[in-house]
Amino acid sequence: MSGFRASSIKALVFDVFGTVVDWRGSIIREGEVLAAKGLQVDWPAFADAWRAGYQPAMQRVRVSEGGSEGGGGWANIDTLHREILDGLLPRFGLDMLTEAERAHLNRVWHRLDPWADSVRGLRQLKSHFVISTLSNGNVALLVKMAKHARLPWDCVLSAELFRHYKPDPEVYQGAARLLGFEPAQVLMVAAHPSDLAAAARAGLRTAYVPRPLEHGRGGAMEPVGELRFDVVAADFLALAEQLGA
Repeated sequence: MSGFRASSIKALVFDVFGTVVDWRGSIIREGEVLAAKGLQVDWPAFADAWRAGYQPAMQRVRVSEGGSEGGGGWANIDTLHREILDGLLPRFGLDMLTEAERAHLNRVWHRLDPWADSVRGLRQLKSHFVISTLSNGNVALLVKMAKHARLPWDCVLSAELFRHYKPDPEVYQGAARLLGFEPAQVLMVAAHPSDLAAAARAGLRTAYVPRPLEHGRGGAMEPVGELRFDVVAADFLALAEQLGA
């Protein structure tokens, strides 16, 4: 798409994990609290392994929803996170955790901390636009995260509402429909080029806000390649300035 005008945008929808909140740093910090119990765990490696299971788990849901033999049907992200966690516990020497401790650890995804600019930037953007999540995280997770991190959303939209996971077009188009806008009036904000590419294919406008520390210092960011975005901003405050908010 071409001819982008900020004045045509009515709503901003945000990827959350990595774009709004620091999932990796938050998991490492919570793990270090467990370390006080004498557990010796490589928490950065643990966080990376947990996140690495995310895309394969969602793909299993896509296959089962499509009717593949042996598929278990729809499962939300809390359920998928727990399945991944259960597979990691023996590998990282955490299989002695009680069920209550496992359930609490799984809910770390509800307690992720925002990047330093997130809350202030979202508030500034909210003064001019409707702002909403558009995450693969389930509704309960996103609501509890918003409470924890004081994220000032107007609305919480989740892939769960559409029984599809990003990058399926139903998620992006469904968000625009529920907000009452045309897709081209909605700006998808993400730190992940592939998410933005899928949003653009679904008719949304795109804003790239890279988060160089998402995978830690020296961690690899998702490559941009030949992709082009309507807006590129260093953080949410810069995004607000570019959009006139």
